[in-house]
Amino acid sequence: MKILPILLALALSVLAPPAAAAPAAEAAPVTLRQSVTVSGGMVRLGDLFVPAGDKAEAAVAYAPAPGKRAIFDARWLYRVARAYGLNWRPLGIHEKAVVVRESIVIGRREIADHILAALVDEGVDADMQVELSNRMLRIHIPSDSTTTVAVEDVAYDPRTRRFIAIVAAPADDPAARRIRVTGRVHRVIDVPVLTRRVLAGEVIRERDVKWIAMRGDRLQRDTIQDPGALIGKSPRRGLRAGVPVRVSDVRLPVLVPRRSLVTITYRVRSMTLTARGRALEDGGAGDTVRVANIQSNTVVQAVVTGVNRVSVQPVGPVAMK
Repeated sequence: MKILPILLALALSVLAPPAAAAPAAEAAPVTLRQSVTVSGGMVRLGDLFVPAGDKAEAAVAYAPAPGKRAIFDARWLYRVARAYGLNWRPLGIHEKAVVVRESIVIGRREIADHILAALVDEGVDADMQVELSNRMLRIHIPSDSTTTVAVEDVAYDPRTRRFIAIVAAPADDPAARRIRVTGRVHRVIDVPVLTRRVLAGEVIRERDVKWIAMRGDRLQRDTIQDPGALIGKSPRRGLRAGVPVRVSDVRLPVLVPRRSLVTITYRVRSMTLTARGRALEDGGAGDTVRVANIQSNTVVQAVVTGVNRVSVQPVGPVAMK
């Protein structure tokens, strides 16, 4: 009766499942790029993971706007890696990739120049200066674009000198970014300033003066605008370089310092008298200063005529002992 065990063994062998196949070789691990810079409008698999092999060019997300950045967290990155069969797992929930879009930056000065050109067409003087309300304004455009700016519309109020403009960059691009820009225009005046710090008592020479352009509304009424009123003068106190100078800031060079000994000259008809005196105040050429006669202690008003020299006008009797 050995037939029954043999048949049972055969039946069990037929019903048993086949042996499991050997597992396929695991894909090589890849590395996450945590900081990425892209130039186009799409983020590709190869931008995030290396090596991504023949799937590197697969687009997985839209790139941020030019000059902006996007952050992809660990959960999203893991789903993408699994979807494309990449051997990558995040080391923690805080792992991320930061993607920055390359851009060309159009600065505030270039934007202001284009707005001024548009305002000139509206009758504004070309020597005006444009001041933008947003002093941090910059426009980022794609790095593969042409650096052009168009002012598509501008409104100007001559009374307040304020404007509103619509600026587009790149110019003639239907998809260009359009920005509303506001500001004001100011008249610009060229004024002479010092090229170096000049101390009190020094004489300002021609080489010490240069021109700068300044807004007219920022100048004091008595600001010197003629270099002839500056050259040959002496500061009453130290003056800084590059700062507009007021008429009251300078004077003729001091020829008669206070408390210095001077020669007093008095001329009347064909007679000239001289005496020694002491100046009671500083004086430049042509200034009238008080001088004390050393011998008589008489105080007279005298006109400065040279270095330590003064002249008394022949008006009434003057003591010249």
